[in-house]
Amino acid sequence: MYGKVVLSFIFVLLLLISYSIFIGTLDIRSYFFPLLKSSPIAPAPCSLDPPLRVYMYDLPRRFNVGMINRRNSSESPVTAQDFPPWPENWGLKKQHSMEYWMMGSLIHEGDDGERRDAIRVSDPELADAFFVPFFSSLSFNSHGHNMTDPDTQIDRQLQVDVMEFLSKSKYWQRSGGRDHVFPMTHPNAFRFLRNQVNESIQVVVDFGRYPKGMSNLNKDVVSPYVHVVDSFTDDESQDPYESRPMLLFFRGKTFRKDEGIVRVKLAKILSGYDDVHYERSVATGENIKASSKGMRSSKFCLDPAGDTPSSCRLFDAIVSHCVPVIVSDQIELPFEDEIDYSQFSVFFSFKEALQPGYMIDQLRKFPKEKWTEMWRQLKNISHHYEFHYPPKREDAVNMLWRQVKHKLPGVRLSVHRNRREDDVHEHSLYQWRSSDILPLPNVLSRWGEDMGERDFLFHLVILHFTESNL
Repeated sequence: MYGKVVLSFIFVLLLLISYSIFIGTLDIRSYFFPLLKSSPIAPAPCSLDPPLRVYMYDLPRRFNVGMINRRNSSESPVTAQDFPPWPENWGLKKQHSMEYWMMGSLIHEGDDGERRDAIRVSDPELADAFFVPFFSSLSFNSHGHNMTDPDTQIDRQLQVDVMEFLSKSKYWQRSGGRDHVFPMTHPNAFRFLRNQVNESIQVVVDFGRYPKGMSNLNKDVVSPYVHVVDSFTDDESQDPYESRPMLLFFRGKTFRKDEGIVRVKLAKILSGYDDVHYERSVATGENIKASSKGMRSSKFCLDPAGDTPSSCRLFDAIVSHCVPVIVSDQIELPFEDEIDYSQFSVFFSFKEALQPGYMIDQLRKFPKEKWTEMWRQLKNISHHYEFHYPPKREDAVNMLWRQVKHKLPGVRLSVHRNRREDDVHEHSLYQWRSSDILPLPNVLSRWGEDMGERDFLFHLVILHFTESNL
């Protein structure tokens, strides 16, 4: 009896061992052949994402740098050898110059050792995205800026010409322009034909003036303005809080459209405080220098909405290491999937900011230690808002290209869905043609038996017209 029990136990044990080997939970080689024991698979070393491959169209200079260097009348595309520097004395035009810096990042050919998030490819078949080097913001600022000047027709014609050029490109046709990148940071950029680039990736500063069907965060990229004040490169104070005697600083235009009307109201709310500087000003060279000096001597810099929900003042404050106080209910911020603005900015709603005394009271109670940490954060992240030629690692242009790369999975999804829908439409149309049009004599014969001569002739004309238009 005991022998049967032992044999049964051994049988069950062998059965369990066999099952464990089969499902892989027991490695029998490690027991009997320890030298053959499998070594754990080492994880693959982390590798940097490959750069975005961008094909840039070779547009004549009149679409881009020809607006900067008008003495060069050549129509040949610009190269790295003759790419002009951005003019030093162009004032506020600089704030919308992102298109220049993005183009420059693709023009640059030097091997300077800087990590680049986008590289130019000469073969469009290898491209992940297509860049359209049309300076639409500079075109608006250069050709009929007041929108009634006859020169505005130059801006319109450039838009017509660039769209005509693209419509002949098989790569534009292939995706419907969805993988094409258009820089257009001025709210009036590309204003005549904007609806023709609704499907494309637009690089904008906000969505204040556009319906969601035209521009939205799902497909478009939010760019910083190019700051117009000089960067604070030697901000090394031992006690930065005490070295900035002014509590809150604002200098700029106070009469603005749309949400920007808040600036006039703030002028009344913030008057009468000794440690608040709120001044109406226009952006001349001297006034820009005065703004820079004021920001560097202030703890907080006010950034209310302008004609659109955002303004260049936010980025002037960042590179001045002045903690931004953002008053805008509809603002979209650049690189927000990578940068947490709450670590170095203070936010107030319109309602809060316009409550007499509330905002100033909150800023005066702001802890020195917390402000100092925000100041350190500003110093750490300000390089992400610098535009360089040649581009530098993690600068604004490289950050923008990385944002473009983030949009491409959605672009591919949209392209593939569109192709599927087109295929279904064509298949359905073919089926309709085959079943309803080809057996036309049979249909007419049947109809001729069931209807009078007048009705028969009427339907014959209708069917003939339908067939001829298919």
